[in-house]
Amino acid sequence: MDGLAKWQTFRRPSSQSRLFLKFELHMPSLLTPISLQGASNFRDVGGYETVDGRRVRRGHVFRSDHLAGLTDADVARLKALGVGHSLDFRGLSECAVTPYDIPGVQRVALAIEPTVVARIEALVAQGIVPTTEETVALMRETYRDFVNRNAATYGRFLKHLLEHPTPQVFHCTAGKDRTGFAAALLLSALGVARATIEHDYLLTNQLYRRDAQLEGQGHPHVLQVLWQVQPAFLHAAFETVDAQHGGMPNYLHGAIGLSPQELAELRQMLLVT
Repeated sequence: MDGLAKWQTFRRPSSQSRLFLKFELHMPSLLTPISLQGASNFRDVGGYETVDGRRVRRGHVFRSDHLAGLTDADVARLKALGVGHSLDFRGLSECAVTPYDIPGVQRVALAIEPTVVARIEALVAQGIVPTTEETVALMRETYRDFVNRNAATYGRFLKHLLEHPTPQVFHCTAGKDRTGFAAALLLSALGVARATIEHDYLLTNQLYRRDAQLEGQGHPHVLQVLWQVQPAFLHAAFETVDAQHGGMPNYLHGAIGLSPQELAELRQMLLVT
């Protein structure tokens, strides 16, 4: 669930402020720059080492913020990457406000509605402005909901990756919460250590660029929480997986609905030695 869904405007960086995004693996030689003018949080999920010494295949799965602002050059870049599907976690109203149709890329709707902003707006309507700590608590609850309420959708996400062995990109609005948990789930399924997963998750704070017009809209301390990711958010999801589902393997085979054979096939497809 993306905390920015209703607080976000959708202008993208100009060509003068083009961002050269880097996928960081702790070793400078493994940096992979990806440059898009119309999306600021686009990166390859590949390259990370698993606990058994293999690596996630590069150039096969990408994550991003929304794709409605892509330029013609960006679309050409996606084509060069071979991206054939975009897996869209945005809710219905978000998709209606910023639709996109990219030639050669099939959009797959995996809607998860952004409830955190609705919760905050309900509080504000009652004259209650949540504190920073209360806003963090709301975000942690959002991540628990990803685990418990949206497991079927995330199961469809993993199965779509498995069923379509061509490059794909998944995204929400800012590419930080719904997308962040999706990336964490995928990397967990592939056997990447949680410390490494958290590193990838936190890269959003370096890469995502909000529109300057958002400044001054809403309560600054609330927006500061919504605009970024924190370890505490992801920890809430992992804690829920462990405490309520008996750990990641049980969660993958249970609530997510991935069979042992499907998990083995996913790893065979997306891991290299």
